[in-house]
Amino acid sequence: MEPILEVKDLKTYFITKDSTAKAVDGVSFSVMPGETFGLVGESGCGKSATCRSILQLIHKPGRTVGGEVIYKGQNILDMPPAELRKIRGSEIGMIFQEPMTSLNPVLKIKEQIFENLKDKNLTKQQKHDRAIELLKLVGIPTPETRLDEYIHQYSGGMRQRAMIAIALAAEPKVLLADEPTTALDVTIQDQIIKLLGKLKTQLGMSIILITHDLGVVAQMCDYVAVMYAGHIVEKADTNTLLTAPRHPYTYGLIRSIPTGLEGSKKLESIEGMPPDLNNMPEGCPFAPRCKFKGELCTKVRPEMRKLGNGHEVACHYTEKLEGVSGLQSSEKKV
Repeated sequence: MEPILEVKDLKTYFITKDSTAKAVDGVSFSVMPGETFGLVGESGCGKSATCRSILQLIHKPGRTVGGEVIYKGQNILDMPPAELRKIRGSEIGMIFQEPMTSLNPVLKIKEQIFENLKDKNLTKQQKHDRAIELLKLVGIPTPETRLDEYIHQYSGGMRQRAMIAIALAAEPKVLLADEPTTALDVTIQDQIIKLLGKLKTQLGMSIILITHDLGVVAQMCDYVAVMYAGHIVEKADTNTLLTAPRHPYTYGLIRSIPTGLEGSKKLESIEGMPPDLNNMPEGCPFAPRCKFKGELCTKVRPEMRKLGNGHEVACHYTEKLEGVSGLQSSEKKV
């Protein structure tokens, strides 16, 4: 089976007169049809920049300076604006991180859904019926009334559901979900996670899920890539990554998760701060914070290497983590 989307050596830099911040620096991954692919890491690691780069939604001073994004045999990065607009929304949809800043506050919800239906050759009544159907699909009550409301009249959870409805209006093949559960209470988070899983099955979509929450990853994702300072440092199927991490950063993220299980040890933490993207350290960018580092780490940046079964890691001393466990099977859904 061929991937539905391939990202190859993607590079997006924010270039000013005084500096160049390499927000996305050589990122590569592929997404299979019907798969949920997780992109994980701390704030500022390049997850959202990667997601926006796929649809060329990066604005100055940022720009994509290299790489390929292959969709249906075509490189999205080489498409003229008119062709790219045909793909945005209709073929590849996106749920943005914060509905209140992403949705238009002066347009009714129905008008924002209609905008994504403009290429469907539907009558006004058909668009209205489809909008009601979409709001029902994402679990918004009394959609006939809610269609004529503005986004400020919705609660936080309903705003996120409305954004999902708008993203699904054109029935995209790939959905980019940029932290869709951020700033929501845990009950609403769980509802959104279950909703996305249900819609993926119903519509046969692939999802790229951007998050810093490994609990969400454990529930939703089939395959995961971990980002740090603009680079992917580890890729594996979800079970392998969570139970047998082979990069020190992944291990640190996992061991910082509270499980609530009886007898759990004190949470570990990753000391230090992520590097300045304008002034990256020589060698491995994680080396200043890594408790497994060796002399080579401060001099040479590690390349991705394959460990088998789709597991890849960028670490000089990954053998030091052999036998070091991540989450236990009983912890994965916590």
